[in-house]
Amino acid sequence: MTLQTMLVLEEMLSDPAKRRYGLELCEKTRQPSGTIYPILARLEREFGWIERRKESAAEHLAEGRRARYYYTLTEKGALRARAALDRAERSRGPAANLRPATS
Repeated sequence: MTLQTMLVLEEMLSDPAKRRYGLELCEKTRQPSGTIYPILARLEREFGWIERRKESAAEHLAEGRRARYYYTLTEKGALRARAALDRAERSRGPAANLRPATS
């Protein structure tokens, strides 16, 4: 599992029921959209860990912006993501920190 995928899963697990959109995840993980969106697609299509839903016209038109896709962890995805992060943390050792350094 890549560090970037771990950052996405860590953020998603901070509130598993919360729906998030891609650019929000970019900001929270400090990763570019070209990294985040392929990770989200893989977690959705290959693993089934997240669900994607396009917001309704009423939601985005009221705010005067384009429609967003929202991503939410599935129940199975939350369980598997926690287990995968736990395994990754054990293999990295106690001093490992997932968050990239801030400037």
